[in-house]
Amino acid sequence: MLRRQFLTAAAALPFLPRLAHAAPEQLKFRDLYKRGRDLTERAQSLTGQRVEMVGYMAPPLKPEISFFVLTKLPMSVCPFCETEAQWPDDIVLALTDRPVEPVRYTDLIRASGTFETGFETDPETGFVSFVRLRGTSYERL
Repeated sequence: MLRRQFLTAAAALPFLPRLAHAAPEQLKFRDLYKRGRDLTERAQSLTGQRVEMVGYMAPPLKPEISFFVLTKLPMSVCPFCETEAQWPDDIVLALTDRPVEPVRYTDLIRASGTFETGFETDPETGFVSFVRLRGTSYERL
């Protein structure tokens, strides 16, 4: 009996690394808010977990920054630079560990990072965010 248990456990070993690094939860913009600034139960439950979101990179403020704004719809202008540009309600601040390499504002991207909620002001830029992805990596789709 002991031999059978050992062989069964040994057969499962190749699958263990994949289980340890499970794919991030998929989070859609429509899953963020239920009304106004009230987060959905799903969004609240994902706080502190690695999530993956699909959207567009808003044009960055300047070169050599380590964040971008992930938006549901493409934005052709930097929302910080144009006073008449309408800031979308469905945005997520994506903080990266290195300078951002911008992609065209019309290119769809997949971003993944640790999901955070709650108001936070960046001491360096003064940018205020309510929902964030920290440690974000991204790829063009």
